[in-house]
Amino acid sequence: MCNTSACSDMLNADEIAKLCYERFSQLPRRGKPEPGREWTLLAAVLQVTRCAESDTVEKSVVSMGTGTKCIGQTEMSPRGDILNDSHAEVIARRGCIRYLIQELRRAVSGGDSSVFCVAEQQGKWKVRPGVSFLFFTSHTPCGDASIIPMTDSLSQPCPPVTSVKGNEGTDAGRKRKAEDPSEEQNTKQPRVGERGAAEMRLGDRGDTKQTRPSDLSKSQSQSHSVKSTVESGTELHLQVPDIHRTGAKCVPGGPTDPLHAGVGYHSTGVLRVKPGRGEPTLSLSCSDKLARWSVLGFQGALLSHYLQEALYFSTVVVGKCPYSREVMQRALVTRCSHVSHLPAGFSVCPPVLLQSSLEFPFSQAQTKLRHQAGQGRISPCGAVISWCNVTEQPLDVTANGYKHGVTKKTFGTAKARSLLCKLELFHSFLSLVSATEPSALPDSLRKTELHTYWDYKQASQSYQQAWQLLRSQAFPLWPLTDRDLLLFQ
Repeated sequence: MCNTSACSDMLNADEIAKLCYERFSQLPRRGKPEPGREWTLLAAVLQVTRCAESDTVEKSVVSMGTGTKCIGQTEMSPRGDILNDSHAEVIARRGCIRYLIQELRRAVSGGDSSVFCVAEQQGKWKVRPGVSFLFFTSHTPCGDASIIPMTDSLSQPCPPVTSVKGNEGTDAGRKRKAEDPSEEQNTKQPRVGERGAAEMRLGDRGDTKQTRPSDLSKSQSQSHSVKSTVESGTELHLQVPDIHRTGAKCVPGGPTDPLHAGVGYHSTGVLRVKPGRGEPTLSLSCSDKLARWSVLGFQGALLSHYLQEALYFSTVVVGKCPYSREVMQRALVTRCSHVSHLPAGFSVCPPVLLQSSLEFPFSQAQTKLRHQAGQGRISPCGAVISWCNVTEQPLDVTANGYKHGVTKKTFGTAKARSLLCKLELFHSFLSLVSATEPSALPDSLRKTELHTYWDYKQASQSYQQAWQLLRSQAFPLWPLTDRDLLLFQ
């Protein structure tokens, strides 16, 4: 369902952001950041319903997520019982899958769904006329969309360079030590002072990266435009145009980051994997995932069994943060705009891109502003919140891929699992299949040899065909998940 302009002319980015922030404030305290010390990111999926009779538009948050972290590849489970990617955008989308399964179950059971109505194809459903979905994120997605030119002098990541002796006694020097206690300082090299507040360093999220002395000396040798001399106690500014940097790493087998000075630090338009906690992950950046959803839809392979057309976000709204519409266009739209010959029900469906002027109260920048002496080091919140508009267990709070607060005794049991992990979503989908009359099942689900999660995903043939075309034409380096991690039941 590619319908990017139906309601976009009636949407206001600030109104969307305010709606999401207010909904977040209504959630229970559990899992939320500690004000002034912890920060997080927020993402949400909103359902937009245009009422033809009254010419009004109703907007409601149907899924919401927070989070900045990922599980390393060695921690991934072949049982599908751990939440691999806990970035807010992924959490919001997976919560929306729970909501869509509930709405499809109402539809197949003869109830009234606010989302779906019967489609022309046997066993298939489609979105009701006037209904669309939009995506909100409080910060630009990690990866390619975060590689943004800096336009504010306070945001330049080449701050004053001083000798170690000249910097140690300053507030900037003390704060740098407090923020990076594990970073080994080379006392023979000049230290780079703290950069402006507009640049964020997002830890596991990794949306920007701090310039280290080793990076600086490398950059100076590679760029003739950078010239400086350092004298004891003298500060010299390096006037180098630069970019906000991402901690997401280029996927193996393709271009790497040149690490040149300024705007030449990163390669752009390439696939990236998210940084983990000390080891690589297999999770693609949120920029890459949003680009993928603009072609394959955000419903995934399993729900494609039931849907006549893929579901696309009509609009993507970003909160107040470092932002470039041109970069968002490159990361989310241009990379896939040439994909062609997709099967019926799929299309290249670029979203309308909007930015709000309202900042998330728990952003890293706002947390720094509200930080008070004695609160300890500012850090990303370790808990992950998911809320979605479902009847049973709408709230799911996790940490490190499992339910928040679980003990070792419950590991490996249902009590430890997030409701968003692959296994739980698969079981919810199987409940939907069981609730469907056999005569009303889609043809792709009438096979008797379907047993594992892998089987059901592969049986969604149109989705898999679209995915193969997207990979071959736009993302040939996209790493595929090991089949052994998908054979659970």
